[in-house]
Amino acid sequence: MLGAQFMALLDVFIVNVAAPTIGTELHASGADLQLVIAGYAITYSVLLITGARLGERLGHRRVHLAGLVLFTAASLACGLAQGVTELIVFRLAQGAGSALMIPQVLSLIQRTFTGESRARALGAYTAVLATGAAAGQVLGGVLVSADLFGTGWRPVFLVNVPVGAVLLAVGRRVLPPDPTPGRRQRRGLDLPGLVLLGAAVSLFTVPLVLGQEQDWPLWSWLSLTASAVVFALFCGYESRLARRGGTPLIAPRVLRHPGMGLAVLRILAVMAVNGGFLFALTLHVQGGLGFSALRAGLTFAPTAVVFGLVGLTWRRWPASWQRVLAPAGFWLSALSVAGVGLVLDGGGDGGVLVYVAYAGVGAGLALGFSPTLTGALATVRPEDAADASGLLATVTQLGQLTGVAVFGTLFLNRVESLGAFEAYTSAEALLACMFALAGTAAAAAVSGLVLRRR
Repeated sequence: MLGAQFMALLDVFIVNVAAPTIGTELHASGADLQLVIAGYAITYSVLLITGARLGERLGHRRVHLAGLVLFTAASLACGLAQGVTELIVFRLAQGAGSALMIPQVLSLIQRTFTGESRARALGAYTAVLATGAAAGQVLGGVLVSADLFGTGWRPVFLVNVPVGAVLLAVGRRVLPPDPTPGRRQRRGLDLPGLVLLGAAVSLFTVPLVLGQEQDWPLWSWLSLTASAVVFALFCGYESRLARRGGTPLIAPRVLRHPGMGLAVLRILAVMAVNGGFLFALTLHVQGGLGFSALRAGLTFAPTAVVFGLVGLTWRRWPASWQRVLAPAGFWLSALSVAGVGLVLDGGGDGGVLVYVAYAGVGAGLALGFSPTLTGALATVRPEDAADASGLLATVTQLGQLTGVAVFGTLFLNRVESLGAFEAYTSAEALLACMFALAGTAAAAAVSGLVLRRR
């Protein structure tokens, strides 16, 4: 399950460093490349809640394996695509496959494990969840630079095919069988709720991923405004449905679960900082410092490795530390991302100190994310696993997209205001972006403490 989770997350980011090569070979415009990169994230985020509910109705094992088949087939099609339009369509299909696979991971953890074993499984899950982002950048740089058999960018997609085939064969043997149809929950799909939520998420994500390239035209702001309106309609409809005794898309008791509101806030903040940090740093090291795809990818290795180690080991730390790990993680993240900006200021490569700062970012984000997610899900009832997993997976994805859009825009606008895209100006823009990220992490730590007291 975690292998499939990791593979799907890799594909959110692995294409970033391959984008220039794809653009050259397929004669793609800037908007085309944005859709190649972001089309996956759009369908992925829009369909996550739907995937969670389908798993509940049809069986988590069955839906996970079906999503794995779709994802693997779409990866093969992406790797063989002969034109940019084909590639965009197949990337959309990849995202749909992920939306079927990913919500089942948390649901199966919730239904299969209890007590300390569930906490350990959730620790492994959270370690995989955010290391996939940095690892995608690393692996993308390695594969593009290797230019295996003269295939250029295609291995960033084709690598999923053998991995997906192995996971499918293993999954069929080891995943727990689904309950018989008579023992499954038979809640309705809540089609009006699915349509309203899908529309709200679409209206929110599309301008986030396309707005910067098009200099934030009027339609992007209208779309963001409309997303808020449609989301309000969704909330009103779901509340009325619950009062009538219907089956809303997300059970109200999940939203009222102790700590769920705080968890949503913190996960949004962690993933926004993570997405903004990776995106802005990628722009700086490749555009400003002129790093190769391989070197740019390897830049993120310390963050990924430390995130994974902390995510897997934090539960072994003294019990007296557990309550303060998440806010401490946010403060460490704030100091570390600010440190990255300061060390790289002036246009240099930062030397040894920058790797210390990268490691601090990984540790801080892991502490902000892992205890938060584990605490929110550790006591969720098994029958609410699908709703909780769909909600938190969607929040995770929206946090990433928001971070890339907001902090990516800040970085690019700052570079433009300073003049040419050179090492010095890029470093100045990065410093401003890192301070903004630090402020976001600090605000999350403070607001989290306030909400906990309430």
